[in-house]
Amino acid sequence: MPVRTRLLATAVAAAACLCLQILQATASQAEVSRGVTIPAFYDPPATLPAADGAVVRTEPLPLALSLPSLPGPLPGTATRLMYKSTDSAGGPVAVTGAYLEPTAPWLGPGARPLVALAPGTMGQGDQCAASMGLEHPLVLNGKTVSVGYEDLSVYRLLAEGVAVVVTDYVGLGATDRLHTYVNRLDGAHAVLDAVRAARSLPGSSVTAASRVGLFGYSEGGGATAAAAELQPSYAPDITLSGTYAGAPPADLTAVTAAIDGSDLAGALGWAVNGFVQSDPALRPVVDAHLGTAGRAALADLSTMCVGDAILAYGSQHSTAWTNDGSTISEVIGEEPALQAFLGEQRIGRTAPASPVRVATGVSDDLVPHAQARRLALDWCGEGADVTYVPVVLPDAGRALLNHLGPLLSDQGDAIGWLTARLSGVPAVSNCWTMPAQP
Repeated sequence: MPVRTRLLATAVAAAACLCLQILQATASQAEVSRGVTIPAFYDPPATLPAADGAVVRTEPLPLALSLPSLPGPLPGTATRLMYKSTDSAGGPVAVTGAYLEPTAPWLGPGARPLVALAPGTMGQGDQCAASMGLEHPLVLNGKTVSVGYEDLSVYRLLAEGVAVVVTDYVGLGATDRLHTYVNRLDGAHAVLDAVRAARSLPGSSVTAASRVGLFGYSEGGGATAAAAELQPSYAPDITLSGTYAGAPPADLTAVTAAIDGSDLAGALGWAVNGFVQSDPALRPVVDAHLGTAGRAALADLSTMCVGDAILAYGSQHSTAWTNDGSTISEVIGEEPALQAFLGEQRIGRTAPASPVRVATGVSDDLVPHAQARRLALDWCGEGADVTYVPVVLPDAGRALLNHLGPLLSDQGDAIGWLTARLSGVPAVSNCWTMPAQP
């Protein structure tokens, strides 16, 4: 069986979650998050290097889904890594992730390319980190449900001979702070500094001549979109060949209203927790509106993964969290400090200097289609090279399904578009068609 075929088979195995691993903490190990022991690797040191992207530490990362072959293990070998980044307050922060060296050869022109993959929403508990999901694709211990669903996109990229670096984001995995969910600067910096870290790893096939791409959906789509905008100012040493931003939460005010009462209503708690982590001055503002149930929910959600939040908080309304029955959106509307903070998270005010592909499901009512389309329009108006893709699927009747459908149906085309950019094929903007696009 050809190497590429076997790699595809491995990717399918990842999607089917054929490997189930049950993790439980022992009495001699510290339970950091819902009974799952977070390895000591994820504890940041007291002092970090000065340079953004500098590697703090590495160790081999066993891939749960791996097949032996004559060229080497399929889909490749993995390295767990910690690297230095800068948070939205301008301070140093340790970020974890993983670098994956593919066994498949790169058949395109030039050196083997690198893709920085920004995961979709994983949760806020450290056990939810995407790098841990590569080792343990499914975690069930009676206290948490963690699914490494990004393994499929990682393996599909590896099957193309593309090296992949995955970021866990600020505070997810690393045990020193809460994950700053959907924070524009934190996400963008973590993605771009992951590229720098991967370039400096000894033994990798990535070189200074390697083309670089970004790939992300949902939370990941927002992170890659923000990274594409900030690359010229934050990381001028990185030249991007292309960025895929699927279902990007570009306008958090619109997204906040949409997810309230949805299958993923728990994400509201992650967002509020992240706001306060990023700007502690918001704590008294938030506390003034939360009731006992709201404070308990935010504390509970701070250690949950997506599966946990769906089971525990699916379809709940934030009116139950506030002391006067207001929604979180209404609270934001009453508080200038919260309005200003969310305004700073808006993506679309700066044109990326490299090609971008914005994909959004026309039926997506979780990360609303209209605000993702608005991002493409904003970038087009600023002269960016935009490929806009409206993914037309029937309304599935559930917000979560409307959001996940385009993730799966468009993933192959998204990878195809990105690998074409990594092969040096110029992108063709379709901004001129926007008036006719849904």
